[in-house]
Amino acid sequence: MTDRFPDYDVLNKRNTLSWDARTRDVINARLDLPERSDVLTPAQIATLRALADRIVPQPQGRQAVNVVALILEKLAGETSADGYRHAGLPPARDAWKRGLDAIEAEAQERHRARFTDLPPADADALLRAVQSGDVRADWTSLPPRLFWQWRMLPDLVSAYYAHPSAWSAMGFGGPASPRGYVRLAPGRRDPWEPAEAGDQALLSASFRNRRVG
Repeated sequence: MTDRFPDYDVLNKRNTLSWDARTRDVINARLDLPERSDVLTPAQIATLRALADRIVPQPQGRQAVNVVALILEKLAGETSADGYRHAGLPPARDAWKRGLDAIEAEAQERHRARFTDLPPADADALLRAVQSGDVRADWTSLPPRLFWQWRMLPDLVSAYYAHPSAWSAMGFGGPASPRGYVRLAPGRRDPWEPAEAGDQALLSASFRNRRVG
């Protein structure tokens, strides 16, 4: 896949006027977050990691996004929730435990193999079955379509796009605090925003992005 924002790294503005001390502290903590071992079992964490690889693949040529660590940290909280949940689902941590176990059971039912060992095509087909509710294993304790739509997908995607590597890959400059944005019209960008490849400018996007900060 072509990098749309070549040589852009949002972390180059870490120590500039773009971010204040509080913003830097939050982002540094997110980058350095270790994976907890007190939330899910090792087998469940392995399934979660394989699941994340299929749903939110790592950005090429950039620092890996610690999706698993971010989700485990979220689930470790006392409420482990977003302030709301679908009435048909249990609390977040319980939903994830049941969901990961059910995905593993689905892999065993369909392929007699662990989800982590499935070829990409088989793993994707299994996840499409979960999305549509066309499951074969026992999901009586957790509606698969609700788990997909209201828990699994939102948690994975929100964790992924909370990381600066994902911001860099999509050309997002991160929190605009305290600098803010000035050029808001379509097709305009501030000097601290990245250039997109193929925008027909005289200087290449890669050249310009190495100077964004």
